[in-house]
Amino acid sequence: MQTTLSESARHLPRAAEAESILRTCVHCGFCNATCPTYQLLGDELDGPRGRIYLIKQVLEGNDVTQKTQQHLDRCLSCRNCETTCPSGVDYHNLLDIGRAVVDAAVPRPLGQRLLREGLRQTVPHPDLFKGLVNSGQVFRALLPGPLQSKLPRRVYPAKPRPMTLRARQVLMLEGCVQPSLSPNTNAAAARVLDRLGISVIGSREAGCCGAVDYHLDAQAAGLDRARRNIDAWWPAIEQGAEAIVQTASGCGAFIKDYGHLLASDPAYADKAKKVSALARDLVEVLRDEPLEQLGIHASQRLAFHCPCTLQHGQKLGGAVEALLKKFGFNLTSVPDGHLCCGSAGTYSLTQPELSRQLRDNKLNALESGYPEIIVTANIGCQTHLDGAGRTPVRHWIELVEAALP
Repeated sequence: MQTTLSESARHLPRAAEAESILRTCVHCGFCNATCPTYQLLGDELDGPRGRIYLIKQVLEGNDVTQKTQQHLDRCLSCRNCETTCPSGVDYHNLLDIGRAVVDAAVPRPLGQRLLREGLRQTVPHPDLFKGLVNSGQVFRALLPGPLQSKLPRRVYPAKPRPMTLRARQVLMLEGCVQPSLSPNTNAAAARVLDRLGISVIGSREAGCCGAVDYHLDAQAAGLDRARRNIDAWWPAIEQGAEAIVQTASGCGAFIKDYGHLLASDPAYADKAKKVSALARDLVEVLRDEPLEQLGIHASQRLAFHCPCTLQHGQKLGGAVEALLKKFGFNLTSVPDGHLCCGSAGTYSLTQPELSRQLRDNKLNALESGYPEIIVTANIGCQTHLDGAGRTPVRHWIELVEAALP
């Protein structure tokens, strides 16, 4: 579409990128057909085409209002529209640019500021978050329903990890909330990889991937976390670590963007590009290995929820499903599997009503084939779906590890 940036917008660090993305959009509207919020609300401005137009207006110098901010806030960043778009519009990067401009121009109400700052001060800090989760479990009966639903119904303790150091080694991001909400996930991944002759090496200095800060009005803080992780991983990369493995697809999608987001940083551009190239979702590592040597012959009936960050962000839709079928699991069909479950990082807290509607719709689809259990590949989706108190939801690698002979 034709775009003429305002004088002030032309001085933005990513002005050329924004203009290029806007010019790619032909305003066809195919994106609205697969946008979860447009399907719920039926408002053009709550679909990708409308949001692109809002960002265009902002960058062309039109007034920015709280309504503009609200429509951008309602976006899940699920990137379903990117999968659908015939023109290849890089929507999520345009959204990040637009949100930063809007958030700088429109002060949020006090309640929103406190919520977002509170999330930024707790979620990315594993020890603090663990303390809050443990306290929440003790006083669970006293908590309001919405908070109870954020706590795991059942915590599966982490089994011991293999101690043998093998010739092939990979790094693994431990994550912020997963060690508290699903502590056995990374341990199960390490045990399966060990059976395949691959050791998982940790890095205590590596922390939150940066996505929480970046998507809560603090992009600079999110990129600082990315830089700290790069520094923490770099010695192991120089010593030959094959990959940086993520068991949470949301973290993986963000780490794979490090190279793009830090491309203009002379001190980190090359390292960030290398880190993004080494980032692998767990399924990318396993599918290239001789899986028959694991000796798994499962038969459990499962429904797989493919997170948006896996199928749209990392373009790995179908990869986990193929692996599970190879192991013998019986996968049920899931109608509208491309649609978001409503978790979307902190979206379930910042947009609870929309998030709840999307969750219930997703569970109806997942349960339509009567699975014994639902599995997924992202801790946010796992906690969000399981919080409804319906069919149990776990990470797929835990079921694979449990099926090891």
